[in-house]
Amino acid sequence: MSDGFERIRRQVMWDRLISLVEEQARTLMRVAFSTVVREAGDLSAGVFNARGEMLAQAVTGTPGHVNSMARSVKHFIAEFPLETMREGDAYITNDPWKGTGHLFDFTVVSPAFHKGRLVAIFAATAHVADIGGNGPSPDSRDVYAEGLFIPLMPLCVAGEMNAQLLKLARANSREPDKLEGDIHALVASNETGAARLTRMMDEYGLADLEDLSAHILGSTDRSMREAIAALPKGSWTSAMRIDGFDEPIDFVATLTVDDEMIHVDFTGTSPMSKYGVNCPICYADAYTTFGVKCIVAPRLAHNHAVLSHIKVTAPEGCILNAPPPAPVTARAIIGQMLPDAVFGCFDKARAGLAPAEGTAASWTLRMAAGPGLTGQRDGAAFNAQSFQSGGMGAHPLGDGLAATPFPSGVRAIAIEITEALTPLVFWKKELRADSGGPGRTRGGLGQVIELGSREAAPFALFARFERVDNPARGRAGGHDGAAGVLRLASGPMLKPKGTHVIAPGERLVAEMPGGGGYGPPVERDPAAVAADLRDGYIGAAAARDVYKVVTRADFSVDVEATCALRTAVRA
Repeated sequence: MSDGFERIRRQVMWDRLISLVEEQARTLMRVAFSTVVREAGDLSAGVFNARGEMLAQAVTGTPGHVNSMARSVKHFIAEFPLETMREGDAYITNDPWKGTGHLFDFTVVSPAFHKGRLVAIFAATAHVADIGGNGPSPDSRDVYAEGLFIPLMPLCVAGEMNAQLLKLARANSREPDKLEGDIHALVASNETGAARLTRMMDEYGLADLEDLSAHILGSTDRSMREAIAALPKGSWTSAMRIDGFDEPIDFVATLTVDDEMIHVDFTGTSPMSKYGVNCPICYADAYTTFGVKCIVAPRLAHNHAVLSHIKVTAPEGCILNAPPPAPVTARAIIGQMLPDAVFGCFDKARAGLAPAEGTAASWTLRMAAGPGLTGQRDGAAFNAQSFQSGGMGAHPLGDGLAATPFPSGVRAIAIEITEALTPLVFWKKELRADSGGPGRTRGGLGQVIELGSREAAPFALFARFERVDNPARGRAGGHDGAAGVLRLASGPMLKPKGTHVIAPGERLVAEMPGGGGYGPPVERDPAAVAADLRDGYIGAAAARDVYKVVTRADFSVDVEATCALRTAVRA
């Protein structure tokens, strides 16, 4: 067999490996009980070699889950050595420091055998509906109040589920059926991956994955080195402030690029909080690494070789490296901001590489009702999450996307599903005009959601929203995006973090932030401004006063008047 043909064959098998982990993820979505997994895709799935090095990840999933899961598999191997693993075994944890950052995420790891030999490890992570404690509220003061903590332990032994563990999990959840169903779905997901791998190995006559693993990681390593070689070398520091819980939080990121490594250090970042907005280093690492890859090698397949060239550090005790037993349930609103912090460094390294800041942390509406939450017994008890998002920052080459959950990648849950499962009614869901930061390329728009209950009963909102006091900043002369607003339809403003009880008959209004703009607004194509005005993305005042564009009644551009306005600005 020629070397050229063998390279093609290996590439086909690599693509096949990516395809089978995607089927692994799709299995998890099809059989999961929770809408968070089934509809939003808040999950990850991947295959690892016997050394615990990730070979392929599913496209479906979030960077926070994928990258932290990539590190967590080695914790499982250390706890359960390969020589002790048997066919039908599976292991589980929701340890925030050895998993994916908070108790809501369950990671299940399963060995895969081929003809009696352990050849790979499959891992899957899912955000479960409820794990007890104070639920998604960031008010807790330690991890013990946030729910049931499951250390690394066996879930299946030779195909038999750990019935006592499931019984314990059910006893600590407000939605025991969904929780148990999601745990079974994680096991099924890994079993699907293992079955497809066995079929592939039979088809290609493989006894193990060592040669394919070497090809995948070696090829990726060479490509990653080439990408790093194209970057400027040196160190750059950038700072970014976000709202925090009771006081602002400052990120200070220092990016260092040498011939082989990219190092991001967060020395100077704010100390950890007494509230549940802290971030374990595994989750901070996950989103920082993702931000780096977005700039350095966005189209490169993601695996261990990519991760091995990126090092993330943060002083222990800062909000990005909070040790146990710190409260961490809302770590996403911290971690999901880190790509923007990294982009600030890359912008200093070379202008034109990084987009403007965006909403970043999703504006997920977490709502529930029940006697223990609202103090009243009237109305149906429920627990619901509705993933929603503000706007992305503008890119140097294009407008930011509206209402898009970058960097998490979770899907918005259709409002009809939430309405069918709860008493909630969504009265409004529309793009928020003038929320995208003006610029040569415009920031993505946020959205406005207004909702209430069909019942004459209160419901609780677990608020954990960012970009209210510190909106997304524009870049290279672009303007900031609009700040977020949380209020009642009757007028009163609500704090963006904490638990709120929405009274019967009242409606909640969330005006989600917009992304920052890129470049001076007066450099935006007048035709693009006119189109934004026609589509309702901006108002007439913004078109004339900010973009300096004059339009006629039919939304065509008055070229002469526009030139006069813009000439006056330049003068």
